[in-house]
Amino acid sequence: MIQDIAPHRLHNEYRPQIPTEDSLFICARGRKILIKEEEGTVIFPSFRELDEKEQEREFVYLFTVDSTAFFLGEEELSFEKQGYSWENVQKLRTLRPRHLAFAGVTGIQLSRWYCTRKFCGACGNRLEMDKKERMLYCPVCGTMEYPKICPAVIVGIIDGNRILVSKYAGREYKKYALIAGFAEIGETIEETVKREVMEEVGLKVKNIRYYKSQPWGFTDTLLLGFFCDLDGDGMISLDEEELALAQWMEREDIPDEGDEVSLTKEMMAVFKEGIV
Repeated sequence: MIQDIAPHRLHNEYRPQIPTEDSLFICARGRKILIKEEEGTVIFPSFRELDEKEQEREFVYLFTVDSTAFFLGEEELSFEKQGYSWENVQKLRTLRPRHLAFAGVTGIQLSRWYCTRKFCGACGNRLEMDKKERMLYCPVCGTMEYPKICPAVIVGIIDGNRILVSKYAGREYKKYALIAGFAEIGETIEETVKREVMEEVGLKVKNIRYYKSQPWGFTDTLLLGFFCDLDGDGMISLDEEELALAQWMEREDIPDEGDEVSLTKEMMAVFKEGIV
């Protein structure tokens, strides 16, 4: 999966520092990220590419991968003159090396948080950065804001030798997926599994068992993967606003769609291989 970057390591402790010549920048513009691509390899803008005046600015520290520090870039920096271009962040799913692609996705998540938390939601005053932890606070009313992480479930519904696969409605992603959805306030993750399955395909499930988790910076999400068994009738009642398709698929018929970055695809692969 995209976060499996060993032997490289993400150091996400909040330890603010100043950039060095080798420091890299995550520059975001909505769903786009500023990068270069050379034969499938991702390249991020570096501190040494800035002119002297730009290097005098203060930059927001994000995290470190191995010994390389990443900082939040700004749109008006001169990186576009250095040959960088704005690309859809989804492109990082296919680029290498994996540890830099993961850094880009994680950086985009933090960038979104900083860009949408400039002012206090309670009193409207500008938020300030805390010096000890990754937190923004209001100096007037004391409101504190922490990075946005949304828990969601990925659900592999099993009925004997078959699993329920789906395709999203109205999204760029057109490959097969599993049932998925965000947790609501006041419910357990297991209740989220049951609710999402019932809402999207009208089925009941039992024997819910945890598989694995995944940080998914594309949507500010922490994904929690579960397998469960069909409970009762397997007749599908499709929520057409959420899904374009949902169908039962035999283990041996699950296609290899060349996606090794997502929890969804790993769960489909382990079922196909008979591991679960």
